[in-house]
Amino acid sequence: MELVKSLKQSKLVKYIFLALMGSIILAISSKIRIPFYPVPMTMQTLIVLMIGIAFGWKLGLATVSLYLFEGIIGLPVFSGTPEKGIGLIYFTGPTMGYLLGFLVAVYISGKFKYDSNLIKTFFKLFFATSFIYLLGMIWLGNLIGWDKPIFQLGAQPFLLAELFKILIATFAISQIKKIKKLV
Repeated sequence: MELVKSLKQSKLVKYIFLALMGSIILAISSKIRIPFYPVPMTMQTLIVLMIGIAFGWKLGLATVSLYLFEGIIGLPVFSGTPEKGIGLIYFTGPTMGYLLGFLVAVYISGKFKYDSNLIKTFFKLFFATSFIYLLGMIWLGNLIGWDKPIFQLGAQPFLLAELFKILIATFAISQIKKIKKLV
């Protein structure tokens, strides 16, 4: 009985460590700006997909939730922080829908099973990523008004970069799945 309890505790410590490391990597990815056309890109959505694939949906959700919690309490983990504000004020700004979309994307990418079929993998990751933009545009439309060109403001400038990141994840799927074996 004591051995079972000890094993459960060590597994919990491992999961807490992995979630913390994942949230740190996600925070770092939000600060990396890569010149890209038509707007610079960060690597957050790629990392969200990788966390989902590598950690699975449960630990993936815990990791992204921890990241969001860190930002809400004022740690400068989000892209544009601290320059554009921090904490709950920043979180409830124009990017909130996208940030909440991270939860859906990590859940979906963590639920899917992946094999060597790159076309299927691409469409699974495309589907998961689409929820980031769907929720982002819904929130943006409610915030700034539906009379504005929401798609042109909230998705179109980022689509080429997203395609690029989904392709990276697709071609790296076998490497990402190796991490899952360690989890």
